[in-house]
Amino acid sequence: MTGRTEGRASGQGRVYQAAGDQHIVEHHHHGPTWSGPDSVRRPTLGRTPLALRDRVELMQRLRASVEPGTAGQAYVLHGLGGCGKTAVAHAVFEYATADAGRVGLWVNASDTTSLRSGMLAVAADRGAAEGELAAARSGLRAAADLVWDHLDRSDEPWLLVIDNADDPAVLRDGGWLRTSARGTVLVTSRQAAARWWPGAELLQVGVLPREEAAQVLCDLAPGTGTVEQAAAIGDRLGRLPLALTLAGTFLSQRVISPWTMTDYADHLDGGRATDPIELLDQGGTEPGGDSRHLVSRTWELSLRAVADQGLPEAQVLLRLLACWGSDPLPLSLLADAELPPILPAARVEPALRGLLDHSLTELVGEAPRGLRTHGVLLDSVARSTPSDQRGPLAGEAARLLLAALPEQPERGLRAASFSPLAPHVLALLRRVTQWDGVDRSTAERAAESALRLVMVLHRAGDFASALSLGLKAEELTERRLGGEHPLLVRLHQRRGRTLHRLGRFEESETLLRETLALCERVFGPTDPDTLESCIALTHPLRASEHLTEAGVLVRRAVAGQLAARGPVHPLTLRVRSYLPLYPESGGSAVVEMGEELVRDCRWALGPDHVTTLRTEHNFAFALFSGGEPAAALPYARAVLAAFERQYGGDYQITLAARSLLSQILAALGDFTEAVEHARAVAENRARVLGPDHPWTLLAQELLARYQAGEAGAG
Repeated sequence: MTGRTEGRASGQGRVYQAAGDQHIVEHHHHGPTWSGPDSVRRPTLGRTPLALRDRVELMQRLRASVEPGTAGQAYVLHGLGGCGKTAVAHAVFEYATADAGRVGLWVNASDTTSLRSGMLAVAADRGAAEGELAAARSGLRAAADLVWDHLDRSDEPWLLVIDNADDPAVLRDGGWLRTSARGTVLVTSRQAAARWWPGAELLQVGVLPREEAAQVLCDLAPGTGTVEQAAAIGDRLGRLPLALTLAGTFLSQRVISPWTMTDYADHLDGGRATDPIELLDQGGTEPGGDSRHLVSRTWELSLRAVADQGLPEAQVLLRLLACWGSDPLPLSLLADAELPPILPAARVEPALRGLLDHSLTELVGEAPRGLRTHGVLLDSVARSTPSDQRGPLAGEAARLLLAALPEQPERGLRAASFSPLAPHVLALLRRVTQWDGVDRSTAERAAESALRLVMVLHRAGDFASALSLGLKAEELTERRLGGEHPLLVRLHQRRGRTLHRLGRFEESETLLRETLALCERVFGPTDPDTLESCIALTHPLRASEHLTEAGVLVRRAVAGQLAARGPVHPLTLRVRSYLPLYPESGGSAVVEMGEELVRDCRWALGPDHVTTLRTEHNFAFALFSGGEPAAALPYARAVLAAFERQYGGDYQITLAARSLLSQILAALGDFTEAVEHARAVAENRARVLGPDHPWTLLAQELLARYQAGEAGAG
């Protein structure tokens, strides 16, 4: 059945006004490792229905919404999980693209990271330039405004499907859901409350009528029974499309020992299985009952069938998948999966094939492919997983995530390459928080995977996603490991650094002061986490010009690392690289200290290491600030050339080096070249950071000053 409720808002073309995602910060973005989201021109579906049954009134309404000359409306398909909302959206998508002359755009909105990535892919499809996209990815510009600006200016009418928006706050917080005179928006969600969807027309997607439910089974498993037998099974399955699809697929794929609908009904009735009726009774078959229990019984029947085919490991693999989320899981994550003796490595591939063949999971996308398992199925499997298996399963899930994430992510990574792991990292943290039988070390490995991914996103320049993921990870980590655990402290540190990058200096300083105080109290003044908190706090302090306090913290961190690791350990050199920014005295002492530090870095790390280059840049700044621009010039030129070679001309570290070079040249009276570099910095920062960012304003001020100097010299 379909129902309809409506909501209207008085906004000017927006379902939500942009309330967040407005912070302007420096951006760091690099080359690919994995690919980003699949093309938004293709729905991310594993299998489409053979025919869309019922939904006649609903489809008439939605087809009319994409006819030529219609636009400016948002529709929300809401209903129970597994009721076929995505199937309806897919049918509308196919009609819009094949018959109505529309561009079809498909975005997954199950979490903030996936939504941002998909919507930015929409902007790219509609003509956004790479510089605009880079700024939006890192939170330097309002990403939703960028996307909707290009949708509004599209030269072709479009249909935008926002699928799996089960948490409307994900859309609301970024201002992602709006309307446009150039297209139609169609959202699928389990959330039916009208307050979440102001300005949208709500369309309910319910269970199928009896006759149509029977026909679904007959479509999928022709020749296995009569329409009345199919209707009886449909009744037992609550006429939920997902359950009907699983049942029909199971029947159609029996080859050696085919089952009839009568056989399937007997299993449901308990005639040939152990206690199947108990769970069916608990779930109920009446509309409005808890269909998840009913569907989970169908899945267990399918698992028994897989086991009958010689694949008992399929159930173990499904329990491993239940440690993660329902978003597409990169197949590469399972390449080294094993849990002997119950899931040997050699049996993972056959077990997965068994799950795929019985519709217990599905392949989505192309290259690289992903694996998507229904969230209700995962929840039901997780609840029924034996307590003695939960610890080993969660441990293996954490091991596989850690293997996919670099321990110390370097610059050059691409956020979209790793963002598909975000929902699975959080899902694992939730599982280890909810499950009994998971020891502390396994929970720590789950939290470590979250920390690594936050670091990857941060160093790739996607600060907004890093902040969102980090906040959720902190909450779950504290719940499971306590408020004083080192991993929680490191998540706090990373959030403080991210807030600084987003330009939220006061918030960053407050958080990092609290984190430093916690480290001192719990771990002691010389603990590595305490020393790292010292360095982290110097960033917002420098931004607020509290240079004396920042210098004290740098020297404290250096002393601690020297005592613990010696002068040329990479971590010691990293903190020593900050020393030229905070000299205790000037003149020859600064020169001697800087030259020694540069020699140590080149010897221990090599001339092109980022710490070496940062040290040379900071030394050049110290020389320039100390009134020796001629001595600073060769360092500044060399650093700029190295950064351009490694990161490109638009990278923010490169722009910082170019800005310093322009200041040195101006101090030497070479205003012509100083203006050249200053103009490049000002233009790039205005384009990437926006015209009102403090760094942009500073760059424009320097440019104007050097242009005046050039005119005066002429």
